Amino acid sequence: MSVQKQTVSFTDTAYTFAKELVETGEYPNMSAAVSGELAKAKAERTQERAVLEAELERRLSLPLDQWEPVGTASDITVSARAHLAAMTNKS
Repeated sequence: MSVQKQTVSFTDTAYTFAKELVETGEYPNMSAAVSGELAKAKAERTQERAVLEAELERRLSLPLDQWEPVGTASDITVSARAHLAAMTNKS
């Protein structure tokens, strides 16, 4: 496994968390703590993506007569459009 050296900055909260992981013995050093937690986050995202993909495949395999109507595309995006309009008006 190759190692890439990189200087990074952390918020106080993130630094304290990583330091606690080392102090409690979960990781041998800060580098291992950051790498280990990034690996955990990647695995979690991969798992979430796999679950979502499986659910999409399941739903797409349903016969058309079992599909639920969701309305028009504009109905689906109405709350997002209102939120964006409100943000634009704040500026």
